[in-house]
Amino acid sequence: MRTAYSVETVRAAERALMARLPEGALMQRAAAGLAAACAELLGRVYGSRVVLLVGSGDNGGDALYAGARLARRGAGVTAVLLTPGRAHGGGLAALRRAGGTVAAADSAAADELLLGADLVVDGIVGIGGRGGLRPDAERLAGVVARSRAAVVAVDLPSGVDADTGEVRGAALRADLTVTFGAYKPGLLVDPAREYAGVVRLIGIGLEPPPADAVLESLQHADVARLLPLPTGESDKYRRGVVGIAAGSARYPGAAVLAVSGALRGGAGAVRYVGPAGDAVIARFPETLVSDAGPAKAGRVQAWVVGPGAGDDAAAVAEVLEADVPVLLDADGLRLADRDAVRGRTAPTLMTPHAGEAAALLGVRREEVETARLSAVRELAAVYRATVLLKGSTTLVADFAGGPVRVNATGTPWLATAGSGDVLSGLAGSLLAAGLRAADAGSVAAYLHGLAGRFAAEGAPTGAHDVASHIPKAWRDVRN
Repeated sequence: MRTAYSVETVRAAERALMARLPEGALMQRAAAGLAAACAELLGRVYGSRVVLLVGSGDNGGDALYAGARLARRGAGVTAVLLTPGRAHGGGLAALRRAGGTVAAADSAAADELLLGADLVVDGIVGIGGRGGLRPDAERLAGVVARSRAAVVAVDLPSGVDADTGEVRGAALRADLTVTFGAYKPGLLVDPAREYAGVVRLIGIGLEPPPADAVLESLQHADVARLLPLPTGESDKYRRGVVGIAAGSARYPGAAVLAVSGALRGGAGAVRYVGPAGDAVIARFPETLVSDAGPAKAGRVQAWVVGPGAGDDAAAVAEVLEADVPVLLDADGLRLADRDAVRGRTAPTLMTPHAGEAAALLGVRREEVETARLSAVRELAAVYRATVLLKGSTTLVADFAGGPVRVNATGTPWLATAGSGDVLSGLAGSLLAAGLRAADAGSVAAYLHGLAGRFAAEGAPTGAHDVASHIPKAWRDVRN
């Protein structure tokens, strides 16, 4: 499990650790890890050209000390100081002793150095930075973008918000971010995650309390522990039955795709209710089909309602009255009465994309896309539900609090019609198998993302192909 902590929690852990260590020891640990990562990225340190972009904070000191280590190994290292009078004194002295040089940020020499560099180290702004880059730093970031240099960010790319993942102005894109002690939320949540490149965690002895984590990211082993597995005594009912109320005369394919996801999600049986029964049976004859409405369809352990439902508000309302977990997706999100959702005693899992979340919150889509973490938390609180916010990094938040789950196993090729219907069926099946809402959403997003990767392999794919690769994703996690 990857866990991410707020700036406040990280700083408290740093203070506690520094109180037990000799002065400067923590910065030397960070600098050693940073220098090693830079050397690995360079491949050959001797003779390489390294430029440090140095601000006034401690990460500027980390960059200077790391630069000194690279200079002692034969790299040509120059520090470009954005605030010369406030640069870390000890780090600057160490760099000069090692043979490094200094250039002013507003000089033509700085631009030439950046354009000719093999590696640029971004030590401009630390984890306490808010808002985008200031004009002088923004100008240098533009020069770096025109260069061929690899960019390594110190702890966090400058210009992104460590706590929220928001990017409120210009920011410097990194190929590699070397972060110290603990992950920060902005490294795992878009849009900031896009600026971080590959993220490498360097242990420096920090011990933030696990209970203080604000974000967590499941890994293969975590998902494997949550997967529902049949036993020798299992039958289709013990494994769980999921109901699917989806599809319409206009969108029968949504029903077929939701059922396809559900059949591969671990439940023992799938009941379908809706006008697309013939299409469902033609594709999946094992499905239990009913046209009597959700309340008379037979026993289920969870419902999925909404994909392709059109304007069938009655089916949505009927499902919300059921005393079992319910997944709301697509048209179901639009048709569901907010008070009916808030008043439910059984779990509710909502799975909007950014546009649907924006409509539910009464804001512009761009506001959700730029502040995904706050949007998913707000939506969960407003509806008293668990919310899975789809996107390049899928977020899962529960209204009761706790860490927000983040998933990045997907691929841009998953942005295809019907992909969300498959995800809904898959998550609904996991709900029926007994997983709590946050776990069902997180595991479904993880498997769905892997299946998308396997289906695409770098080329366009369709929702049906994604569904057919869920078993491969399941086996990959288990093995």
